[in-house]
Amino acid sequence: MNMKWLADSIMAQRGVGAKREPVLHHLTEELQKVFHYTIGPYSEPVMHVQPGDRIVIDTRDAFDGAITSEQDSPSKLLKMPFLNPQNGPIMIDGAEKGDVVAVYIESMLPRGHDPHGVCCMIPEFGALTGTFHTAMLNEPLPEKVKRVKIDTDYVYWSKRTTLDYKPHIGTLSLSPEIDSINSLTPDTHGGNMDLPDMGPGSITYLPVRSKGARLFIGDAHACQGDGEVCGVAVEYASITTIRVDLIKNWAIDWPRLETEDMIMGIGSARPLEDATRIAYRELIRWMAKDYGFDQWDAYMLLSQCGRVRLGNFVDPKYTVGAAITKKFLAP
Repeated sequence: MNMKWLADSIMAQRGVGAKREPVLHHLTEELQKVFHYTIGPYSEPVMHVQPGDRIVIDTRDAFDGAITSEQDSPSKLLKMPFLNPQNGPIMIDGAEKGDVVAVYIESMLPRGHDPHGVCCMIPEFGALTGTFHTAMLNEPLPEKVKRVKIDTDYVYWSKRTTLDYKPHIGTLSLSPEIDSINSLTPDTHGGNMDLPDMGPGSITYLPVRSKGARLFIGDAHACQGDGEVCGVAVEYASITTIRVDLIKNWAIDWPRLETEDMIMGIGSARPLEDATRIAYRELIRWMAKDYGFDQWDAYMLLSQCGRVRLGNFVDPKYTVGAAITKKFLAP
């Protein structure tokens, strides 16, 4: 992975902590103590950091470690909406409403002496089954659990199929100003976006809505296809290392993402086409404000070269990323 682009990233160019020597923090399970299932302004902070600092975070899997065997029954062991346990909140000193927190994901490693991930089918959860909101009279799909060995190279799905280890963070958020939102729901604060691009080598930009920003993170995936169609990726406990920075007075409405090759606007809504509209609108506004494009020219240009990434269409709201390759942003 070529990391030279970081020096030219928005985070490096505009972050107030970009030039300071980072302090390394470790958010262990013992320090975290209580994992959170809601993202909001009311939980007790576990850590204070300065812009530019690095944080090693021990995340739990989306099921809080409850599923350990392929004979386990998800409906007996899991209780909605108590899924996606979140580390945090981490306070970023100096963050105020109207700022942006940049989160650079440096690395994601499997945690534990014999790392495994879990994928499963949960009754009335997923894209191709009736749910509470998509009410059907037919019976739920069967419960099924798959426990998968993983390492830093591969996900060993079966004797027939080996997948590349392509980790990403499923849930990344700052606190809303007043609401407390469950960790399964994505929205303007971030949340359970499940975007496969949000992995090592990416920078996510999140709008600050409350003093100190209150960063939450969790729900690591060892790999995932577009849509997370059965509702579950290869969920695993991780050691995730991030670097955070603060960009002052950057007014954005929705999360944004930057990699070496592209920038992406992110939208979450139902129906799916509204999430796509939000993502493209945010990308057009970004191109017009920061890259000198005429709004209508950007609109027409994206019709020719825009790229769409489907995060999930199984959660309470669906997530879409709309992207443009950086070569088209050059003046």
